Amino acid sequence: MKRIGWVSVIAVFLALSAFAYGMLTARSRPAAESTPPSSTRDVGGYQTKGATPGEAPSTPAYRDANDRMHREMAVAYTGDADIDFLRGMIAHHEGAVAMAKIAVEHGEAADVQSLAREIIAAQEAEIIRMRILVARHEDAPSRGVRP
Repeated sequence: MKRIGWVSVIAVFLALSAFAYGMLTARSRPAAESTPPSSTRDVGGYQTKGATPGEAPSTPAYRDANDRMHREMAVAYTGDADIDFLRGMIAHHEGAVAMAKIAVEHGEAADVQSLAREIIAAQEAEIIRMRILVARHEDAPSRGVRP
């Protein structure tokens, strides 16, 4: 049986804490009507552009989030499958969080907004865990390229 390291214990604790925090705060958030319009709201760390005439405000926000996610997923591959996977998945999860935030802001269906809030909490917890794993594996001695 493998010994569980402190880093793994801390990673699991942080992931569970982030998930629990997200679940608890989702119940106490104000209604979507109280959020600022998308043309001025910061979604995922960048400003969304206003919608073109006839286009729903969520469309450019989703387009921007999708474009950003794909740019960030274009990682410089290292040859280490573990590191490359983690870096790509961090960007992928950050994109999912950005899109879920847009769904919460612009969506109307309570069940979809509930799912989006769950995704935000779960993905943010996984991002924390993956960043810890990246740090741990980057510090590990090189195993070389596998055949």
